[in-house]
Amino acid sequence: MAAESKNLPLGSEIVHFELFNPKLNNSQSLSELRGKKGTLIIFMCNHCPYVIHILPKLVEISETYIPKGISFIGINSNDIINYPEDSPEKMVELTQKYYINFPYLYDETQEIAKAYDAACTPDFYLYDSNDKLVYHGRFDASRPNSEKPTTGEDLSKAMDLLLENKSIFSPQYNSIGCSIKWK
Repeated sequence: MAAESKNLPLGSEIVHFELFNPKLNNSQSLSELRGKKGTLIIFMCNHCPYVIHILPKLVEISETYIPKGISFIGINSNDIINYPEDSPEKMVELTQKYYINFPYLYDETQEIAKAYDAACTPDFYLYDSNDKLVYHGRFDASRPNSEKPTTGEDLSKAMDLLLENKSIFSPQYNSIGCSIKWK
């Protein structure tokens, strides 16, 4: 069943964290991963068809924006007892299969997803260089089995405006995806 991201007030402060990176087999903190010009946090998981649908384009877009100073951080907060396909071992497999070039962290306690009020996968949070939320919306209008191409246009436009020091457009359309699998 599809879920929508929640409406959050723009200007909200980023939530600091230190989470396990299964690919590197160690923890990483927001302070070491944040970007000079902005930080994109993506709540995602291994098995969600909405994530899989956009993942190749998301990786392509990350290759454009990471060199421009916007860091990308994926976070998996799903319950792995009931959803073993989202285990840390499977996270490593996903990063290899899709050539994910950004940290993909595991939120075992689900405390970070709760702190961000994350609701679905994918759920995008774009913060400026002052750690203020400037965009919380969809990747694009495409969905699995839709006729619309996967472009990432909504997210890319927000990142372009951030890099140009311009106000992010409104309205911001909610992201749609699988609900986060809570314990």
